[in-house]
Amino acid sequence: MIKRVQAWLGRKDRQQPVEISPDNIPLHVAVIMDGNGRWAKRRGLPRIVGHQNGMKAVKRATIAADELGIKYLTMYAFSTENWKRPKDEVEFLMRLPEEFLAIELDELIEKNVQVRVMGDAEALPSYTRKAMEEAVARTQNNTGLILNFALNYGGRKEITDCMRSLGKDIEAGVLKPEDITSEVIDSRLLSGGLPDPDLLIRTSGEMRISNFMLWQLAYSELWFTDAYWPEFNKEHLLQAVAEYQRRTRRYGGLK
Repeated sequence: MIKRVQAWLGRKDRQQPVEISPDNIPLHVAVIMDGNGRWAKRRGLPRIVGHQNGMKAVKRATIAADELGIKYLTMYAFSTENWKRPKDEVEFLMRLPEEFLAIELDELIEKNVQVRVMGDAEALPSYTRKAMEEAVARTQNNTGLILNFALNYGGRKEITDCMRSLGKDIEAGVLKPEDITSEVIDSRLLSGGLPDPDLLIRTSGEMRISNFMLWQLAYSELWFTDAYWPEFNKEHLLQAVAEYQRRTRRYGGLK
């Protein structure tokens, strides 16, 4: 069965039909939400206005992913490197989860969405941790889309912490070096329990993965758009999935 939908092409208001097969929807989509500040700057607005509009795009993307049948959606919300930004901007970003969930949590619960968080929670302000912990607790029994926020997350730190954990187990004699497999490493990562992303989306025209899920993205399909994150909508997601379905995933082999 093929479903015909409309998708935006490029940055202009041009549309053409694309075909989406319901039999080849990516199970897990990861998103690098980039371009909030540049979106605001182009409009002569403060960067924080870009972040506020980026929050609205999170809701749009979540609803669109759920409607499309995507099971896992991981959003890169704040990296371990983002602490280098101006203090007032960082403080505003740390308030966003609280604001977003205060407005949207009830609807997420109604839509059976389960919220998860991965990253170094200890370094987050108490109000940010409290908001995320409440969202996780209130949605833990939901069985629909898993909305996973990468918050104070860094791929290199994640792998470093994993290696330290394995090293301690080897030192304690509960694990042998030859027992370490890809599956063991998977289980020790912050994303443990989630499948690797099938598709990575990055907005704003930048073409890099910026220390995001370095292990997990080994065989993910990558899709980039010039649209800034506050502009991202259902049509962009459909376009990304349509491109994903046109590709052949070989995982290093032949088909």
